[in-house]
Amino acid sequence: MTSRDRIRRMFEHREADRVPLNEGPWGATLERWRREGLGNGDYIEFFGLDRIGHVGGNTSPRLPRKTVEETDEYIVQLTDWGATVKNWKHQASTPEMTDVTLKTGDDWRKLKPLMAMADDRIDWAKLKADWARWQAEGAFVFGGGWFGFDVTHSRMVGTERTLIALAEDPEWIVDMWRTQLDLNLAILDRIWDAGYRFDALSWPDDMGFKHGQFFSVGMYRELLKPIHRQAIEWAHRKGIWAYLHSCGDVHPFIPDLMEMGLDGLNPLEVKAGMDPLAVKREYGDRLLLHGGFNALDWYDVDKMEATIRRNLPILMQGGGYIFATDHSTPSNVGVEDFRRIVAVVKEVGRYA
Repeated sequence: MTSRDRIRRMFEHREADRVPLNEGPWGATLERWRREGLGNGDYIEFFGLDRIGHVGGNTSPRLPRKTVEETDEYIVQLTDWGATVKNWKHQASTPEMTDVTLKTGDDWRKLKPLMAMADDRIDWAKLKADWARWQAEGAFVFGGGWFGFDVTHSRMVGTERTLIALAEDPEWIVDMWRTQLDLNLAILDRIWDAGYRFDALSWPDDMGFKHGQFFSVGMYRELLKPIHRQAIEWAHRKGIWAYLHSCGDVHPFIPDLMEMGLDGLNPLEVKAGMDPLAVKREYGDRLLLHGGFNALDWYDVDKMEATIRRNLPILMQGGGYIFATDHSTPSNVGVEDFRRIVAVVKEVGRYA
């Protein structure tokens, strides 16, 4: 059974030969794995994980990029989103945003024309090569986008400024969200019309943090839910699934996401307060779950094995589940640790 067959069955809530495994290590984790035997190889093939492809394009305003500072430890760059960000080179962390170009509604109105669709937003040569490889490998393919709260606060405006604007000037932020969505869907429509069919629409929109959410359910329903609804309806009109990556504790939003027909949810962040087993019990017959194994525990392989043997048989019942951490594999997990975890999942996650 190919990865595409396996994952499609999970979206259909049907059992397969085994639970699919898909995981994304941090860059620092890959560096460690390369030192410990991976070399220049493909970690997906090395560990026997499932193949997933992503198609999309550049959805930013495409502002000029610039390296502001670089050392052996970190790099500071001005991005095409208009933000100045600092990234560590050899440690896993989220970027630190130190400044932004876009600070007011007037700034946005000047920038908005740069968000127009253009054919060169898509790397057609890379898409053609990737597509041929994915078809040969039997990969499941997502059409990927980035729109809504997550990209706005983390790449364009900044968290505090975005949250204040949601209360004081919501028209500005909602106009950004609608413009982002229009561009994302225009890119994916162009790819689709060129003959590249994908299996699902995916997008990240982190709405939670540790044991809380960035905004209320009421604010979500008024401002952001219409954006999500439009994306989900777009996917369903194409006959494909809609899949959301939303970090943090997003329990309060799940009923609204289900009402709109969302098909898949990731990463079920246990360390932030999510309870994957509770979500499975309430929504598992309709909602594909992906993730839900606390990344903070993966260095302790004995503990992880016990958790997998306890939780995976519940999560995998009736299909509808893809195994992964509750975000990304941290760099304290070595090659042999990860190899053992994969072996346990393939043992426990096999359907009769």
